[in-house]
Amino acid sequence: MQNFTFTRVGSAEQAVRLAAASPTAQQGAEVRFIAGGTTLTDLMKLGVEHPSQVVDINRLPLMDVTDTAEGGLRIGALVRNSDLAWHPRVTSEYPVLSQALLSGASAQLRNMATTGGNLLQRTRCMYFRDNLSACNKREPGSGCAAIGGANRNLAVFGTSEHCIASNPSDMNVALTTLQAQIHIQGSSGERTVPISDFFLLPGKTPHVETVLNPGDLITAVTLPAPVKNAHSAYLKLRDRASYEFALASAAIVLKIEGGRVADARISLGGVGTKPWRATAAEQVLIGRPATAASWQLAAEAAVRDAKPQSENGFKVELAKRCVAHCLTTVALTAQTA
Repeated sequence: MQNFTFTRVGSAEQAVRLAAASPTAQQGAEVRFIAGGTTLTDLMKLGVEHPSQVVDINRLPLMDVTDTAEGGLRIGALVRNSDLAWHPRVTSEYPVLSQALLSGASAQLRNMATTGGNLLQRTRCMYFRDNLSACNKREPGSGCAAIGGANRNLAVFGTSEHCIASNPSDMNVALTTLQAQIHIQGSSGERTVPISDFFLLPGKTPHVETVLNPGDLITAVTLPAPVKNAHSAYLKLRDRASYEFALASAAIVLKIEGGRVADARISLGGVGTKPWRATAAEQVLIGRPATAASWQLAAEAAVRDAKPQSENGFKVELAKRCVAHCLTTVALTAQTA
């Protein structure tokens, strides 16, 4: 691990100003904010992240979960995953988010990990985390060793010839289904970005993962008011029952009226280079009867554009079954509510 400057700040304005003024920030290089540090410190030890300046933001007043005037929820960027998962409004009105958070990592990590940090969680691709391997995400232009290599855990949606790394977060999948808004403060002011636009596909620049500019700070996430009379669930399929990343997951919000689907939102995890919104599956469901046949049609639509690699073709069938089973679970919840 190389030497770096460590600075604590007391306000978002100070954090942004300090990061933006750094010579490394102006060069697009390594200035990093740190909160829980559950990802950053690991990657620094591995030599993947090598910031010259680390800015501690733990003293910023971004730890509250508050109601919005529109009936939604505003979540501070420093809210710990465990606190968010057990927040009364989240468990009662946004259970898909609570379930997703509780399925991730260990209790100890959830006690440290933050909302903002989880949004920026880096891929678990073994080649990204290994400095001896070719990785365009870690070192642009070096190649992608995962293509044709060990890619069992990697993406089948949103890939390119330059990168097939999957987004590892469970929380991000639920936030995508809930149509969250990301609040960002930067040197040019504040802005709000829909989560659907926040993550970028790898294309030719897999090292550029989000719309954040150097020095930008995530300050909050807002959720719209919950869909009235809708039900939701998060299903995560993995190699072992705990402390494991998803092979495939589904976050679903479903509204059924008169025996038919009135509204559907479906996002997939573990299979995309970013949290993957399954809009084709949603469109198939609207207006259809709430039956097993409809769930199967939606599941097939969800994986229609998958592009499996040499070792992860099984993910296509796994994701299909994950969607169908999660839809069944949500529909049964709606029937018994």
